[in-house]
Amino acid sequence: MKQRPFWETKSLAEMSDEEWESLCDGCARCCTLKLDDEEGHVFFTSVVCWLLDQDACRCKHYPDRHKLVGDCVEINAANVAELNFLPTSCAYRRIAEGRGLAWWHPLVSGSPDTVHAAGISVRGKVVSETSVHPDDLENHIIRWVEA
Repeated sequence: MKQRPFWETKSLAEMSDEEWESLCDGCARCCTLKLDDEEGHVFFTSVVCWLLDQDACRCKHYPDRHKLVGDCVEINAANVAELNFLPTSCAYRRIAEGRGLAWWHPLVSGSPDTVHAAGISVRGKVVSETSVHPDDLENHIIRWVEA
């Protein structure tokens, strides 16, 4: 009998640090700068944190990201359900909502490239915040493929 994968048998809070980190699909959408209005609507932009390696879709200074970027939000089991800026494709959000992982998630597909092939990641679609004036963010609002 085949054993079910950990993300189907454990809650987010029950996962080890290694399991938690492996849930990150490498889309880097959480690294985009977002705007919100008075009604709490979140708007994604095509502008990413200066720490993001845009090709790898990973933080260049992951262990120190919270020190280097004051408003970098830590995603954890205690707050994931409250983070309205997480895209519907986010593995943490999907698991918290009981939806499981998508076919393109590296833990399902076996390849870190499927997130890019499926058009979910930010690769090739974003610019660094170092190239955009903060007052110009509204001109970079985008809609992501939902999953």
